[in-house]
Amino acid sequence: MDQDSHCTAERELLEAVSRITTFSTASPSDEEQNQPKAEISCQVRKENPEKDDLQDSNTSLSPNSSMTTKELQEYWRNEKRQCRQVKLLFEIPSTRIVEHHLSKYVTYKIIILQTGSFDSNKSVIERRYSDFEKLHRNLLEEFSEEMEDVTFPKKTLTGNFTEEIINERKLAFKDYLRLLYSMKYIRKSKKFIDFLTRPELQEAYGCLRGGQYTKALEILLEVIGLQERLTRGNPVAIVPTLCAIVVCHKDLENPTSAFEYGEKALSCLCVHTSHRYYTPLLETMITLAYELGKDFLSLQEKLEEWKAKKDPVRVFTLKELAVQEYVQ
Repeated sequence: MDQDSHCTAERELLEAVSRITTFSTASPSDEEQNQPKAEISCQVRKENPEKDDLQDSNTSLSPNSSMTTKELQEYWRNEKRQCRQVKLLFEIPSTRIVEHHLSKYVTYKIIILQTGSFDSNKSVIERRYSDFEKLHRNLLEEFSEEMEDVTFPKKTLTGNFTEEIINERKLAFKDYLRLLYSMKYIRKSKKFIDFLTRPELQEAYGCLRGGQYTKALEILLEVIGLQERLTRGNPVAIVPTLCAIVVCHKDLENPTSAFEYGEKALSCLCVHTSHRYYTPLLETMITLAYELGKDFLSLQEKLEEWKAKKDPVRVFTLKELAVQEYVQ
């Protein structure tokens, strides 16, 4: 009897151990349950990104296990795209010689591409030697130490329009832009960003002031994508351009598009309610929302809330603010 009891107790103990082992293997801990199932670290993938991506996809499952292979591939592609650091590449594929009245100069066609993107994300601008030279001078004033080892193609007294010199400068300027962009403080500097965007913005705002809204809008839509990529992490910097697009769409009687870009501008100002564009933008958005049959009361509440906190001062309209930009 004692022997039977001992055997029974031993079997029960073994079964209990088996149940505990099975439970601990099949059930995640509380800490694991609180972690997201489909999380990809953006700080990994430094040594071997492809290998890390493969390991992530093997060790972390999609939230929806019923996804097809194609859907899973698209899911992971989107996840990696969100985590991938945006970088820009500079290419100078061609040049042209411009003769204007008594002056003659070479313009360099610069194509700015976003890494891992298609042609729809490229920006195309033109700059001449004097533009590069001015940029270099300005950067030396502010970043003398960083620019210490940066070489700049020198001017020549003769032969500036020969194919050999032009090709040499084309390659030199491409390397020059890539080197500048590789330096964090320079690529985030206003002087570098202005070099890549200011001439086009000046032209766009000139068209806006002249009532050429279609032409202004065309240029602004070209510039805004590049501006967004250059000022990533500082969304307030693109607010004037977004608001100028709102003004153009509004005057061209495209209220839906105007409202769409207005929402983008408002999202950039969500924690910057003291910005000079905030109140005029809110007022314009209230008008657009009413016209489109959208919720304008919440916008009206924000406006009243802001006015209650501030002393009443003269506020420009959104259009009045826009036409003041880039006035030389």
